[in-house]
Amino acid sequence: MITFSRRLFGGLALAAMVGVAAPAVAQDGKAHLILTLEAGTVDIELLPGLAPLHVERIMTLAEQGAYDNVVFHRVIDGFMAQTGDVQFGKEGAEGFNLQRAGMGGSDLPDVKAEFNSESFQRGVVGAARSQDPNSFNSQFFITYADASFLDGQYTVFGKVVSGMEAVDALEKGPQSQNGAVANPDKIISAVIEYK
Repeated sequence: MITFSRRLFGGLALAAMVGVAAPAVAQDGKAHLILTLEAGTVDIELLPGLAPLHVERIMTLAEQGAYDNVVFHRVIDGFMAQTGDVQFGKEGAEGFNLQRAGMGGSDLPDVKAEFNSESFQRGVVGAARSQDPNSFNSQFFITYADASFLDGQYTVFGKVVSGMEAVDALEKGPQSQNGAVANPDKIISAVIEYK
């Protein structure tokens, strides 16, 4: 017991010295973002080894409930489904504005790009951003098919391990509107689980 306490104290002291927040309770397993959609549940394995800052942001927002009731505002058949605008894309929220969905983010500062060698294939989850590579805030997308032309330009931080059929079932937007969805599906709830 004394050894454990010293180790715990030492770990907390080390975390404080390097400026890293120590978790309140150690979790067993890998972190997964679980999205409940009308068509089913999507299990996304988060990849902190590839993009630790992006994973930290997604986990923070999910744990705050920020992704609950957020719409998939841009869905392009054969390419990707985009969501995560917690400012303008949250149904039932005061700021909800379907015409502006995709233009907002959270109150947290933007996250710098963490480009990695993971390729955008079916079920890969990437960070949405503006023209500035360091502008990821809260929005993300799930690819429907090979989108390797995005490799090295957008940060991969997760992959769908089950439930891709629920992503396939999302309402698509017309090509003429760049995938903007008039009657979008939403994330009913988003939670973090460890598996």
